[in-house]
Amino acid sequence: MIRKVLLMVAGFSIRARLIAGILILLLAGACIAGKKSSGHEDLLMYRGKKITTVDQWDKKRKTVLAHMQEAMGPLPRLKGHPPFNARFLDSVVSGSYTRYTIAFTVEAGEELPALLYVPAGHTNGKRIPAVIALHGTDRLGKLSVAGQSALANRDYAKKLAARGYVVLAPDYPDFGGLEHYDFDGDRYQSGTMKGIFDHIRCVDYLQSLSFVDPDRIAVIGHSLGGHNAIFLGAFDQRVKVVIASCGWTLFPYYDLGPEMEKRYGGKLGPWAQKRYMPLLKEKYGLRPERIPFDFDGIIATIAPRIFFTNSPLQDANFSITGVKAGLQDIRKIYDLYQASHALYAVFPDAGHDFPQEATRAAFHVLDSAFGR
Repeated sequence: MIRKVLLMVAGFSIRARLIAGILILLLAGACIAGKKSSGHEDLLMYRGKKITTVDQWDKKRKTVLAHMQEAMGPLPRLKGHPPFNARFLDSVVSGSYTRYTIAFTVEAGEELPALLYVPAGHTNGKRIPAVIALHGTDRLGKLSVAGQSALANRDYAKKLAARGYVVLAPDYPDFGGLEHYDFDGDRYQSGTMKGIFDHIRCVDYLQSLSFVDPDRIAVIGHSLGGHNAIFLGAFDQRVKVVIASCGWTLFPYYDLGPEMEKRYGGKLGPWAQKRYMPLLKEKYGLRPERIPFDFDGIIATIAPRIFFTNSPLQDANFSITGVKAGLQDIRKIYDLYQASHALYAVFPDAGHDFPQEATRAAFHVLDSAFGR
């Protein structure tokens, strides 16, 4: 039974407080156990020299983004797009918000289905913070974060809308309204890069809405949505808060078990599906040491913005050992920015889930960041 969650930040003091009915511990130096073994260069090293300044890290940050594109394919141009031509297909009114089913143009010939939650009273002239809610591996796609999933604790889009946020929940290729997506016929080298581009265009769309505060945009996601939230945060600095649930571990720690490993041709086989990154197999042979990036480097590119990870102790998909090892390196970059207070990790005693206690902790961090 889940009752307690540890929330860890690399702060300057040790203290405990009760928020939303859960125990939150803020730990100086974030005592995180684990040893990285990916064979990649330490994050504080760049071309054989130690990184000691933010300017030096910024050069490596750009290298990390370039290495991601080596495995995901190039990020398409981010200017000169056609109008959104948003189509509002239906609406559902609740007491505190209206949920619209929409579709909007992200690029010529590319339309993105999504749910748009708009709080009641949005016409009072105040600009409202917004959240992009990315779904997990669920055939329902966007509807899973609207409370229609058979799995519990996936309804964070609906919950955030009830808290007064504008929420945009798009489909990811192969799910929901994009269920029959043609990976072979599109212009992307990976489903992952298609998702990154779509989600950047979600930020564009939110910023185009007169009632959205363009400077207060966040992203949240679980599992598939968790790592997609991380990818968006890496490529788009307009996203100020990144909340990832069960979305990552370092590649060397990713373990399917013998049966699943055989099915997928290697322990990283699931990552090489068309809807993710096929080049991980075609180009890098599913070998972690050959893949030019890992999640610690990607998450470090989010610094000094807020990063929150829900990483359950019993997650069979994303090893907690790999998460803790990665956080050791990530914290070094946040320390470089003197922004250790912006790095959060919760470790609930649960499986591959976004428990209510962890969700409340994430929402508290989001509310605090956006002054709500």
